[in-house]
Order: sequence, then C-alpha cells, then structure tokens
Amino acid sequence: MAVIGYQWVSTNARDARLQNDALTAAGCSKIYEDMESGKNAERPGLLSALDW
Repeated sequence: MAVIGYQWVSTNARDARLQNDALTAAGCSKIYEDMESGKNAERPGLLSALDW
C-alpha cells in the first residue's frame, strides 16, 4: 500500500521544506501540496490526495 502525504502552507513566502522532510521520512511515495491562503476553501492538492 502506498503512503500518500499532503502539505499545506498559507503563502508562497512560507517554506514547506520541514513538512516535506517529515512526510518523506514517514515513507510517503507521493506528496501533494497546496500553497493557498487560509481564507481560500479550494484545495486542489488535498482533493488530489483524497482521490488517489
């Protein structure tokens, strides 16, 4: 079974490296990401991860 990860950061100015490192260390073979404001309800990366 594949391990799928999802990371989210609120703005492009934030850095997702720590999340990415943690998900990689957890054995995630695919990592989806969203870089959106918290006020935006649309999360295409999350939807892709859930559909996987």
